[in-house]
Amino acid sequence: MSEAGQQGSPHWFDDDAGPVVRPYAMTRGRTSSASRHRLDLIALVVPEPAADDPGRDQTLAPEHVEIVELCSETPQSIAELAAGLDLPVGVVRVLVGDLVEDELVHVTRPVPPAELPDESILREVINGLRAL
Repeated sequence: MSEAGQQGSPHWFDDDAGPVVRPYAMTRGRTSSASRHRLDLIALVVPEPAADDPGRDQTLAPEHVEIVELCSETPQSIAELAAGLDLPVGVVRVLVGDLVEDELVHVTRPVPPAELPDESILREVINGLRAL
């Protein structure tokens, strides 16, 4: 650590890692986005066709560009993005919400278990089809 860190005064530099950027700095202090979408850990982020070259958009932060690039290969869940970017889930939710608002990605959610058909009904249908 530098001498400033040893004397108890706050510093924004880690000798091993370089400058430290606090997570809230990436989201400009926001803890949620204006997006109306519920961004669960298992929600899948899929890039829109408009996001073919996110690096060209000068208004996007590097983290936004990384999210779009990660999702361009295969759709990624919020949890996978957080792990891949080594960022807190809350930060990834805000950044993905920004991308949704800019129409660069869309979010799909798996079907909730309550909306799936009951297994016993499916078995009855299969048995009925076999009886034909």
